[in-house]
Amino acid sequence: MASDLPVGGFPLHVVGTEQSIMHTRTELLSLDMPLLPMAENGQKFFLTAASLHLHAFKAMMRYNVEALAFLKHRCEQDAKLADDLITGTQFNDAFDTFAAFLQNATSQYVTEAGNVATLTSRLASETARHMRKGARIAIENAAAKTVA
Repeated sequence: MASDLPVGGFPLHVVGTEQSIMHTRTELLSLDMPLLPMAENGQKFFLTAASLHLHAFKAMMRYNVEALAFLKHRCEQDAKLADDLITGTQFNDAFDTFAAFLQNATSQYVTEAGNVATLTSRLASETARHMRKGARIAIENAAAKTVA
């Protein structure tokens, strides 16, 4: 089916159906087409960059899970302290309860700081390993194309 459509004072002749036009667009956007080496390297660069962003997102989510679990535990301990202080019969009991609470809280914050440092180290190691793998694959592909 053909039609003439005026576009900016010039007639535009359209041949084909919407289905054939969509099929042509799909073929043009397909990644199976051979690309120029520069375009292929650019495509790999962008895919690697997207992968890096996804690793960063995953790392932030892991930090959030760790932090929220710790804060949940600390808030429960704070509420327990308030209950213990309210039910304490004498000032000495309340003071001992508060001193024990501060000692435990300090210990838990130090332990959590160690957990965050460990998590940071592990995430940095995973990201570096992933980036090395991507770089190695890109170098091998470039070398293979140079030889061929």
